[in-house]
Amino acid sequence: MARTQKPEGEITRGTTAPNRLRRIDRWIAATQAGPLHSRSHPLAIDLGYGASPVTTVELYTRLRAVAPALEVVGIEIEPDRVAAGQAYLAEHPIDGLSFRRGGFELPVNRPPVLVRALNVLRQYDEEAAWHAWEGLCAKLASSGVLVEGTCNEVGRRAVWVTLNALGPQTITFAAHLPTLDHPSELAERLPKTLIHRNVPGERVHAFLTDFDRCWATAAPHSAFGPRARWIEAVKLLAHTHPVLTSPPYGGRGRWRLGEVTLPWEAVS
Repeated sequence: MARTQKPEGEITRGTTAPNRLRRIDRWIAATQAGPLHSRSHPLAIDLGYGASPVTTVELYTRLRAVAPALEVVGIEIEPDRVAAGQAYLAEHPIDGLSFRRGGFELPVNRPPVLVRALNVLRQYDEEAAWHAWEGLCAKLASSGVLVEGTCNEVGRRAVWVTLNALGPQTITFAAHLPTLDHPSELAERLPKTLIHRNVPGERVHAFLTDFDRCWATAAPHSAFGPRARWIEAVKLLAHTHPVLTSPPYGGRGRWRLGEVTLPWEAVS
């Protein structure tokens, strides 16, 4: 009898909550139209969704609004979490959404156009995180993307990287602006491949230091609200760093949401 392949990866803590990943979801929906519409029957994977299937259901809802043909599969290593997702669908049947057990091997029948992996690699060391990036990107459809990053427990602080077959492409910093004291608070949400490099002499440290300085210079704009201050700080930052300033990744429409996106090379 054939042996069942053991899922690749480690069980995460499973922490999740409704709307925790809304910032990432809305960014994917707004910026990844190309991959999401690149195939007649596109597939998206939510890898390591945690103890509750809620964020996978939310991903499905948000992305189907812009890509009605999209199929979404939630993948988890822990069997009880898969059972929870399947039990949810038994009570709330949703066409095009499913849950199955697996890991980095991605047990699906075709290459995905999107893999979202949030709060999955925090427990890995840097070398293992790079290996996971490379392995997942090798399994993408030709125009597919991997979105990998971390956020805090309620989703108010987040950093994520977009990768394709060529490797890391962009990095996005996002925050709930009314509760932000300094942009460098986002350092604790850096991806595993950068978090230990936030030291003097490294590009990511220089970026966050300069962002704090621009934030302080933009303080007078606080009279018009935290969004106005963030937008002004990002404009100042763009004088010294390659901030993406045009849609879909940049511009006032994205900045007012508390986002800023740069090419990966700006911090690598």
